[in-house]
Amino acid sequence: MEQQLDYAAVRAAADRIAGAVRPAAVVPAAEGLWYALEHLQHTGSFKARGAHNFLAAHHRAGTLPDAGVTIASGGNAGLACAWAARAHAVPATVFLPVNAPRVKVDRLRGYGAEVRLVGDRYAGALAACEEFAAGSGALSSHAYDHPLIAAGAGTLLDEIRAGLPGLDTVVVAVGGGGLFAGIATAAREHGVRVVAVEPENCRALNAALAADRPVDVTVDSVAADSLGATRVSVDALAAARHEGVRSVLVPDHAITAARRALWDEHRLVVEAAAATALAAVRTAGQPLGAKVAVVLCGANTDPGDLATAPAPH
Repeated sequence: MEQQLDYAAVRAAADRIAGAVRPAAVVPAAEGLWYALEHLQHTGSFKARGAHNFLAAHHRAGTLPDAGVTIASGGNAGLACAWAARAHAVPATVFLPVNAPRVKVDRLRGYGAEVRLVGDRYAGALAACEEFAAGSGALSSHAYDHPLIAAGAGTLLDEIRAGLPGLDTVVVAVGGGGLFAGIATAAREHGVRVVAVEPENCRALNAALAADRPVDVTVDSVAADSLGATRVSVDALAAARHEGVRSVLVPDHAITAARRALWDEHRLVVEAAAATALAAVRTAGQPLGAKVAVVLCGANTDPGDLATAPAPH
């Protein structure tokens, strides 16, 4: 089954996931600023969109095997994959390092996934996942680097536009680039500007733009659990090269302050990745646009640490 990431793919994804995901709510936050509450999505992040689109596309094409789907990810992508597999009544086999947090393992099993703990690093779990896919015939999924995954994530942009007519700028955090690539593809269709935000020490997209190709980067940030990809996708780099896209880096202290501000000012609990997008707005020094939407992309976090986080200045 051939796939490419373009606006037609995003519209096809919207058709496939309709009724299966929660439409994004868009709420006012301040003058000229709105929040897209995607952290309220099934499984606690935007990843549900891409995972459901990926499996639905294969189901409609008759290429979804009885062996189901497999992925190496203990984070948001793994949860979304397990959730989507349950919706399509196929098995999900998720590979994690042996030191994966028990809470993640339990949540995955709660969605009906078979969890296999292999090695002490992600690379070991990924190798085992690839071996399992080759031997079992299970469909191999990816956390972000696939056109169907990115297109599913991109459906969020049109929902934001529907809730906020006149939208001119969307601000989104970037890890491996699936969400950014999908949103930027849809935004380009409508002349909406995109601000792609990364932590200073998790800068896979920013580094790829500087090198004019995807390159490996070191990962060290409070948002590394969600944004800690060592290399950005080819589709994300291609999307970032278009006019109307701006790459921005923010320090960890600004991310922590933005996350705390969301709680203090709005009683919104989000993970550090979602706060990364808001940090760009708070540190910009000038408005990023006349009608700006910040994507709050996920909420899989421990709210207990908000009590000890430093108050925003």
